[in-house]
Amino acid sequence: MGTQVTLEPVPVTVRPDGLKGLLGVPGAAKGIVIFAHGSGSGRLSPRNNHVARGLREAGLGTLLIDLLTPAEEQDRANVFDIPLLASQLAGATEWVRLLPELAALPVGYFGASTGAGAALLAASRIGGRIAAIVSRGGRPDLAGSAALERVRAPTLLIVGSLDVPVIELNRTALQHLHAKSELVIIPGASHLFEEAHTLDQVIVHATRWFVRHFKGD
Repeated sequence: MGTQVTLEPVPVTVRPDGLKGLLGVPGAAKGIVIFAHGSGSGRLSPRNNHVARGLREAGLGTLLIDLLTPAEEQDRANVFDIPLLASQLAGATEWVRLLPELAALPVGYFGASTGAGAALLAASRIGGRIAAIVSRGGRPDLAGSAALERVRAPTLLIVGSLDVPVIELNRTALQHLHAKSELVIIPGASHLFEEAHTLDQVIVHATRWFVRHFKGD
């Protein structure tokens, strides 16, 4: 399959599980970021698509995927099955690695809400193949402390200042991360970052983190 060099994402089918995705790869991309959405969300998430566009404008490729097949979505329990979501994410990572146009690019994960737990669990399983992770309003605790301790990818945790319970969960997770890690609290932002300009701040921090660590810094 040939990838299109474009800021506008194109529909793709991510094998082997047949997950629906949106792939956007700008010219001379510095790396590619795979998005792991929160419960009840997917590749069409307006917030994650806003972030993805900002990353593409900064020269990063993005892949937004539905972490469940239509059949799997029929069982509501699967939405919160972090090991299943992590397995799907790892499969999507291998799919990216098999595309000749993308195979040489560093890979990062951007996880939102429960998707952050899936991203960290997946990264803990596949070791050094993930160059960087960013969590937005994430639940890293859902990966489990043992998995967090195995993560080797530099990890940025971004939380809104109004999302008090999740701030504490992220602070606790930070203590279990042995990789390079950082916690950023966005003033005036709630869990979903619906407040004006708060997602733009997420883009700034995420871009900084991915560009820095895709270069190996």
